[in-house]
Amino acid sequence: MTSARRKSYGVKGAPYAFLIPATILFALFFALPIGYAVWLSFRKVHVSGLGLGKGARSEVWAGLENYTDALTDSELLNGALRVLGYGCIVVPVMLGLALLFALMLDSDKVRFTPFTRLAIFLPYAIPGVVAALLWGFLYLPDVSPFYYVLERLGLPQPDLLDGGPLYFALSNIAVWGGTGFNMIVIYTSLQSIPAEVYEAAKLDGATPTQIALRIKIPMVAPSLVLTFFFSIIATLQVFNEPTTLKPLTNSVSTTWSPLMKVYRDAFGTGDIYAAAAQAVIIALATLLLSFGFLRAANRRQKQEAAR
Repeated sequence: MTSARRKSYGVKGAPYAFLIPATILFALFFALPIGYAVWLSFRKVHVSGLGLGKGARSEVWAGLENYTDALTDSELLNGALRVLGYGCIVVPVMLGLALLFALMLDSDKVRFTPFTRLAIFLPYAIPGVVAALLWGFLYLPDVSPFYYVLERLGLPQPDLLDGGPLYFALSNIAVWGGTGFNMIVIYTSLQSIPAEVYEAAKLDGATPTQIALRIKIPMVAPSLVLTFFFSIIATLQVFNEPTTLKPLTNSVSTTWSPLMKVYRDAFGTGDIYAAAAQAVIIALATLLLSFGFLRAANRRQKQEAAR
């Protein structure tokens, strides 16, 4: 009887035992750093006198002072506005191309589908820093083959690393690298649609365009919501592209994006307390925007299902 009970408890406790390693890793490398960042965001350095000697600098409680300073920081707010403009270009273009490519690959008329799918997805496999360096040198007039061709043709040579074109230059890098991943997600969803649905639509006289607009796109709406959700998070956390292009142009400052501002304050000026508060604000903004979008999408799906 005792042996049977021990075996029963062992079987029931097995799932929890398997979760222990993942729980430890989550606590050490995710929950603990977040908690430490939140703790630092409520602290600051107090300097006594000239700040010289032992004990002249001490860490004290700051309350909401760091958050107040962050929310009134013009550099952080301007960086958020720049990221907003960047996102207005990246998200619709990237998801539009991903949906278009997925619909094209799902068509029976397209040949060499495996090769085409791999070619579109391949840029996503290239590290972001490498992709930014690649495009950065293609943007430089002195080394870019595109500028050489434009010069030979007598066409204008725009400076893509200065002013308004900089947004399109940065957006191009993100679109080039992220379209393939989103295309795979949407294409996988298209492949799960039963073939009987298409056959019934064809029997009713629907054209391929009508099938795409009225059947395929509505049925992959959850995948579109998912890719849009990921795109919003990636846009708010843009860091690699502007940081990599910064040595190539004076138009990209150290505070071009909010995360660049956090990095500069933490490792440039050494104010880790202000940087922690800014990081927490960015994380909360990302969470609120993502939660609000998902809630609106779920409400719309429920309304459509009720119809």
